[in-house]
Amino acid sequence: MAKRALITGITGQDGSYLAELLLAKGYDVWGVVRRSSSENYERIEHLRDRLHLVQADLLDQPSLTTALTESEPDEVYNLAAQSFVPTSWTQPVLTAEFTAVGVTRLLEAIRQVDRTIRFYQASSSEMFGKVLEVPQSEVTPFYPRSPYGVAKVYGHFITVNYRESYDIHCSSGILFNHESPRRGLEFVTRKVSDGVARIKLGLAGDLPMGNLDSKRDWGFAGDYVEAMWMMLQQDEPDDYVVATGETHTVERLVEVAFSHVGLDWKDHVTLDPRFVRPAEVDLLIGDPAKAAAKLGWTPTVKFEQLVQMMVDADLERLG
Repeated sequence: MAKRALITGITGQDGSYLAELLLAKGYDVWGVVRRSSSENYERIEHLRDRLHLVQADLLDQPSLTTALTESEPDEVYNLAAQSFVPTSWTQPVLTAEFTAVGVTRLLEAIRQVDRTIRFYQASSSEMFGKVLEVPQSEVTPFYPRSPYGVAKVYGHFITVNYRESYDIHCSSGILFNHESPRRGLEFVTRKVSDGVARIKLGLAGDLPMGNLDSKRDWGFAGDYVEAMWMMLQQDEPDDYVVATGETHTVERLVEVAFSHVGLDWKDHVTLDPRFVRPAEVDLLIGDPAKAAAKLGWTPTVKFEQLVQMMVDADLERLG
C-alpha cells in the first residue's frame, strides 16, 4: 500500500518540489490549499492531476482536523507560513498566527487524530538572526531579528515540545536560504534573476537593490526537500541544520547573475534605501555536518550553478 503524505504550503516553492519528490517515490500526495479569492496553482499545475487537494487553513483548527481525517497521512510536512521577512514587519500579528500558532494548531490536530503520524516542521535560519556563532549548528542559540524569525522560533520549540510530551515523531529542518526558478519574485535571488533577464531582453534598464553586503548561505530547494523526506524516514525524530556551509554576499549574487548574460552589474544596479530592513541579519552560514553524518544528505547544486539556472529560467519565461 502506498504511503500517504499531506503537505501544507503545497503551492509554494518547497511544496511543489516536495510533491514531485514524493510522487516519484510512489506516495499518495495530498496538499492543503487555502480558500482564497485568487487561487495560485502555478507551481503545481504540471502535477495537478496526480495530487489530492483539500481545503484547510492554519488559522482554523477544525479544518486541519478534517484534512487529516480525510487524507489519513503517514507523514505531514508543514511548509505553510507567512514566509516573507519584510511582510512580517508590516503584518507581525498575522505572521505570528500563521507561522507560530499555526504549527500548534496542526500539532494539536495530529495529537487528536493520530499520534503515529510523522511530522516535519519547516524551521528557518532566520531564527539565528543576530548570530551568536559562525557557522550556525543545531546547538547555536537563537536570536531572531524579525517578527518572522521570532514566530519561527516558537514553531520550532512547540514542535520539540510535542515530540517530548506526546512521543510524536516530530522533526524540524532548520533550513538556510534555498532558491530555485520557482522562488517568489519578492525574494532577493529571484528579484535579481528576473531583473537580469529583463535588462538583458531590453525590458528594463536598472535593478534597484538594498544591502549588498548581506551574506547568506544559498542552496537549491530541490536538494533541500530531499533532506525533509530523509528526516521522516529516521527511527528517531530530531532537528537538523540543512545548508551548504558556504556563504556569499548579495553583491556576489548580482555579479554572477549579470556576468552570466555578459553584462557588468555596476552598470545596472542602483541602491535604494527602501529595500533595507529595520534590523538586518548579516551573516548566516550553516553547518550541515549532522545532516551529512546522520541522514547522508549533501547538496548537489553549487551556488553559481543555481544562480545561472534561475537566470536561464527567467530569460525563457520572459523571452
